[in-house]
Amino acid sequence: MAVEQTQAQTPAQAGAQSRIHNIGYRSYDGQRLGRAYARRSLYSQSLRGAYGLGRSVKSKVLPMVLFAVMCAPAAIMVAVTVATTAKELPVEYTNYAIVMQAVIGLYVASQAPQAVSRDLRFKTVPLYFSRPIETSDYVRAKFAALASALFLITAVPLVVLYVGALLAKLDFTDQTKGFLQGLVSVALLSLLFAGIGLVISAVTPRRGFGIAAVIAVLTISYGAVSTLQAIADAQGSSGAVPWIGLFSPITLIDGVQTAFLGATSAYPGGVGPSTGEGVIFLLAVLGLIAGCYGLLMRRYRKVGL
Repeated sequence: MAVEQTQAQTPAQAGAQSRIHNIGYRSYDGQRLGRAYARRSLYSQSLRGAYGLGRSVKSKVLPMVLFAVMCAPAAIMVAVTVATTAKELPVEYTNYAIVMQAVIGLYVASQAPQAVSRDLRFKTVPLYFSRPIETSDYVRAKFAALASALFLITAVPLVVLYVGALLAKLDFTDQTKGFLQGLVSVALLSLLFAGIGLVISAVTPRRGFGIAAVIAVLTISYGAVSTLQAIADAQGSSGAVPWIGLFSPITLIDGVQTAFLGATSAYPGGVGPSTGEGVIFLLAVLGLIAGCYGLLMRRYRKVGL
């Protein structure tokens, strides 16, 4: 309801000529889609954004290039296997992500800050929570979106290898078993790397700082751990090699798949953890994933105020 008055009139004249208008405010009586729809929408938007979809052409370049770089070696290996009628693929399914860990680290470093840093920098997080969406919905959607994007970039090359192995008429049972083991491995890797990348990126609204920090944790830690493992192996301390692998995300995944998925260890000397030691590696991976989720929840409870 609104009241309109004519300016430059006496109070009596204004009161006589005042009019009340019904401007038609009505309550919303349409369908209310609720939290589940908002969570799915945020997940979908974040997953698309991880590959630059729905954004500028410039935003699509890096993720698409990294995706192509991840798939290109697999396609080359398939071509060589088919052309030479080899009896096995040049690399195991479980080891492909280990070999390509630098590319995966760059992808996480570029997309984890993109997923959360802009919301922090422009202070739009409280706007999300003004809708029927809670802290847990936001964290789950972002976590699931980045983990899904990582799973795509790590699993598609395995699909290329698997299809190529079948075209090369390699043993179906062995290839299927190896392919499924590889999928389990990259699923764990995707959850772990997504959690670490989001926790680091959520600390600062500055995207550049987030990128540098993620690269340091994922890539530099792998180089440092691999160097220490090589030194331990050269000095005859092969028993210490698996335990050093606890201090880098990618070597953690290597230890889990060596212990439980029949993978050949990429550790120096090929000495991976035993099944008993692998339990500790698996608990460490699951603990890190759960810890990252908990830290994100704590962070966004404060940011959303």
